[in-house]
Amino acid sequence: MNMRAGIQELSISALAVESAAGRIVSDISFTISRGRPLTLLGESGSGKSLVAQAIMGNLPAELLATGKVLLDGTDLLAGSPAERRARWGRSISLLPQEPWLALDPTMRIASQVSEVHRFVKDRDARRSRQLAGDNLAEVGLERAGELYPFQMSGGMAQRAAIAITHAADVDLMIADEPTKGLDAALRDSVVARLRQEVDRGRLLLTITHDVAVARALGGTVGVMLDGRLVECGPAERLLAAPEHDYSRALIAADPQGWEGRAPTTSGEIVLAGRGLAKAYGERLLFADLDVEIRAGAIVAIVGPSGCGKTTVGNILLGLARPDSGTVERRKDLSPLRYQKLYQDPPAAFAPHQSIRKGLVDLVRLHGRTWIEVERLLARLRLQGNLLDRLPNQISGGELQRFAILRALLLDPVFLFADEATSRLDPLSQKEVIDFLLEIVRETGLAVLLVTHDRHLAERISSRIVDLGGAAPLGYGE
Repeated sequence: MNMRAGIQELSISALAVESAAGRIVSDISFTISRGRPLTLLGESGSGKSLVAQAIMGNLPAELLATGKVLLDGTDLLAGSPAERRARWGRSISLLPQEPWLALDPTMRIASQVSEVHRFVKDRDARRSRQLAGDNLAEVGLERAGELYPFQMSGGMAQRAAIAITHAADVDLMIADEPTKGLDAALRDSVVARLRQEVDRGRLLLTITHDVAVARALGGTVGVMLDGRLVECGPAERLLAAPEHDYSRALIAADPQGWEGRAPTTSGEIVLAGRGLAKAYGERLLFADLDVEIRAGAIVAIVGPSGCGKTTVGNILLGLARPDSGTVERRKDLSPLRYQKLYQDPPAAFAPHQSIRKGLVDLVRLHGRTWIEVERLLARLRLQGNLLDRLPNQISGGELQRFAILRALLLDPVFLFADEATSRLDPLSQKEVIDFLLEIVRETGLAVLLVTHDRHLAERISSRIVDLGGAAPLGYGE
């Protein structure tokens, strides 16, 4: 494959990010060269995304970046805000962590991709539409161009955001969690696409909590903890024999290595669907589907992106109607005790309201106490200083843990966890899963878990419903 002409190197030295309260990120140094990508691993809140935002030049106004960020000798930190913005979509592109924040809800997906070719790359309208179709086909969305973002699953929205980034054809691509929410096959296809970009000479910085992604991309891997780069080196060495204790724990936390911990007891039926069927247009998602969730049990739904996993949960909650079949819920319980954790947490939070204000309102409205909030903050490993931030000022993983906290405050009997851990690094995911298992055993909470991670489903669920074509599998029944 021929190398494209372009920028040769991104060199970062002594990069720091500071707030009025002190440094958040300290002394980050690494180099990305053509043909050798760099991947940053680390837990939510470790500073990975702040590094990307500093390079991009779009840190929140209250944060300041210092140090050197040289793109072929040009210091990106030295330019004015206007000069930084002028590079967006031309020499640097950022694939954001949350697809909901990357897509215009008022425009069809094909038009959003076409706009990049038309107005950034100065191509005519006809050619722009053709190239947009090619970009969507590359990520498996050739039939989705006329959809709006709200009509797409979380995985489809992520692929649409990737298609927009591909359309920009920049020298430096920053991919912030590019595969979260995707099933294994789509994850592998996205990684293969990123590898192609590297092979063509594009510089690539990837931020991920997926060790499999870091291994597949190769190049260099850096591990971040508490705003510092604790280890950095060749991927093949670091992932096989990490030296730092945190690196070892992070790599060992993959669900594939967990022991089975599915709940072994279950009580009365909390929620059930009988003979459910749903189609969108001519596409049948599922038919004659029976789902039963009992108190104290975890039922997992697995299958490829867009197969209808989220739709099943929404039907059971009454958020969507089945084409046929019935849903049975306990009539003696308030609907508020049937709760949902969303795949994209920004979609579930008021964007201009602090986390604290939302929780204070919830406590007051439903007669809870702030002591309960503080207890859950500790159990979910959430720092109190995050409470006064807006949803877009904390990491996706932290926001998802706040969503879990908010749901549990309402004392639910049923929790629909729609990819509830897909935003979390392996260690945080394990902590949250451990916590959910504790709650299930302590309270008899019934859980419906949608996940792309079959290993996770097999380790913690009482039953697996496979919408990919296989018959439901039983565990511990």
